[in-house]
Amino acid sequence: MSYLKPLFHHPELKKNKVGYLKADYEGVISTLCAGCGHDSISGAIVQACYEISLEPHRLAKLSGIGCSSKTPTYFLSNSHGFNSVHGRMPSITTGANMANRNLIYLGVSGDGDTASIGMGQFVHAIRRNLNMVYIVMNNGCYGLTKGQDSATADFGSVSKAGAHNPYQAIDLVGLALELNASFVARSFSGDKTQLVPLIQAAMSHPGFAFIDIISPCVTFNNNVGSTKSYSHVRAHIESTSQFDFVPREEEITVDYTEGSSAEVELFDGSKIHLSKLAPDWNPTDRNTAVNRLQAAKDHGQILTGLLYINPDSQDLHKKLNTVQKPLNHLKEEELTPEVGVLEKINQSFR
Repeated sequence: MSYLKPLFHHPELKKNKVGYLKADYEGVISTLCAGCGHDSISGAIVQACYEISLEPHRLAKLSGIGCSSKTPTYFLSNSHGFNSVHGRMPSITTGANMANRNLIYLGVSGDGDTASIGMGQFVHAIRRNLNMVYIVMNNGCYGLTKGQDSATADFGSVSKAGAHNPYQAIDLVGLALELNASFVARSFSGDKTQLVPLIQAAMSHPGFAFIDIISPCVTFNNNVGSTKSYSHVRAHIESTSQFDFVPREEEITVDYTEGSSAEVELFDGSKIHLSKLAPDWNPTDRNTAVNRLQAAKDHGQILTGLLYINPDSQDLHKKLNTVQKPLNHLKEEELTPEVGVLEKINQSFR
């Protein structure tokens, strides 16, 4: 078996607006288990970037440790990348973002990497409204270390070994809403129709965009009794809306089913179109999102889609009033203030 991808392609394959083929957004061949939900998410990221004609060098992908954190190897080989240590991806992303605000930052993590060792960093990235896309590939177990329950495994769920989980789960979506994250979504790795536009919208959002993606572990957590299995999710999934992302200057040609709809315009002119399936849900009202999430839990449902968005979000650069130019582009004369400027700064602290 070869682990090298062929370099040739059909000469008439369609290129996007910046001249790239879809294959140009791929990475090396995955070494994850066959059928792993994480590979579907990688495919959705590839599709999302290809469709919005993102130039690969404009994106930086970052990760921690775990099966999920291996996936940046499998997409966007021509992008910037950094694989950090366990649970520390948010701080690395914060430093990179502060140094160069012109890149799109895509952080990939897992339920262990985020809900356990990385919890402290996760919540403070939300508090600061760091401008990044934060994807959690959530399978409810530690797949890289033989399938122990993670902190997101649901109470009473049954592991492959037959043990019932005695602990309450940490709901990362509920936590993100509580901390007032400015973009909160949940999806399923097997629903690319929903997942691709969610990723595209997250990349256009000016602030912390969180997507919790249920991604079944086919080796250790796809058994009867697991609430993160393919069969359980498909039987209990409930979507808030039919979701479409329309990039700036692109003609709107979306057809909707009967029912109410909503439109949210983002800061760059892109638009989110939502054909609402949940009658008592407003994507710009955080309290509504919290109530809908709780109602779904009470009925044993898994609520997916864009749950909340703050269209007036201001990211960390806005909060800190940083310079527009990336720090790595500043010249010495710009970094060395004159005596009068320095005195004015000192006076402000007296």
